[in-house]
Amino acid sequence: MTEGGLSPRLSIVTLGVANVAKSRAFYESLGWRPSSASQEQIVFFQLSGVVLALFDRNHLADDATVAPAGDGFRAVTLAHNVASEAEVDAALAHVERCGARIVKPAAKVFWGGYSGYFADPDGHLWEVAFNPFISFDEAGRLVLPGPVV
Repeated sequence: MTEGGLSPRLSIVTLGVANVAKSRAFYESLGWRPSSASQEQIVFFQLSGVVLALFDRNHLADDATVAPAGDGFRAVTLAHNVASEAEVDAALAHVERCGARIVKPAAKVFWGGYSGYFADPDGHLWEVAFNPFISFDEAGRLVLPGPVV
């Protein structure tokens, strides 16, 4: 993270989908291999420099604490992952000072991490998250566990 700011990094693009299994099958048919971090409720694909996640649209809206059909929810969130809970708090404080609207204050979450959401001036949702189950490479890019074998 930059001093008192938010590093210019996109870690995860999460697509809110109608049917996780059907969407997973589609992306697998493209030849993409899901990470072993994938579960029935969420699927991760390691792309070049970013991760694509598939998550139920309604659960994604719930996670961001927005209405699935209201508040301009586009069924897509962008994620900025950091190395600690303290970095989540610092990043959210910084973006709020810059004019972002905090949609969901940082808190421990069901999957074992810590995250919060903010909306940019056009309402695009960003999650700032600490995930104790992932790591970063030397360039600061998110690294998932290897493909499912």
